[in-house]
Amino acid sequence: MENAKKILFLTGDYAEDYETMVPFQMLQMVGYEVHAVCPDKKKGEVIRTAIHDFEGDQTYSEKRGHNFQLNYSFDEVNPADYDGFVIAGGRAPEYLRLNERVLELVRYFMNNNKPLAAICHAIQILTVAGVIKGRRLTAYPAVGPEIGLAGGTYEAVAIDDVVVDGKLVTSPAWPAHPKFIRAFLDVMGAKIDLGASAMAAVTA
Repeated sequence: MENAKKILFLTGDYAEDYETMVPFQMLQMVGYEVHAVCPDKKKGEVIRTAIHDFEGDQTYSEKRGHNFQLNYSFDEVNPADYDGFVIAGGRAPEYLRLNERVLELVRYFMNNNKPLAAICHAIQILTVAGVIKGRRLTAYPAVGPEIGLAGGTYEAVAIDDVVVDGKLVTSPAWPAHPKFIRAFLDVMGAKIDLGASAMAAVTA
């Protein structure tokens, strides 16, 4: 669609597989132009994902996921070009939060009150960026203490739920994708017309 809104999508090696591929494809499906990036990687390069599952152990299990091809170069990102920002969870956030440019991007969106969605361990990046003081948000439960230390209020919601505080959208993990993406579309100002053909289209 012409003049589609642009979404910046941050992922990285061993980001969660579902939390990378599903939002990327869903946001494209409704008509957004989505630029998937990773620091130190360029358009056409790949990241390796990890599959995190909940199988009754004391923590999630981890298996090798897919190769995911990036469609934009991180070094070419200008945050002013984007209407929203989505950050995948998994293991990648623990090292992505060490990248100062990543933190600058988060601060830009938060300080300019632009839509930002983070899921699972992606909230680790927000805590280090220093942008959640006084905000309500959720995350994978093991990240909850970090939220408190960073001045935010951690909300312990069901694994398939979402917390929205202004234009900040957070969820605990990939089972929340339906609510997570719906909430992000809402803060983006999207209007979804399913119509007779059941084909979704972004009209705002």
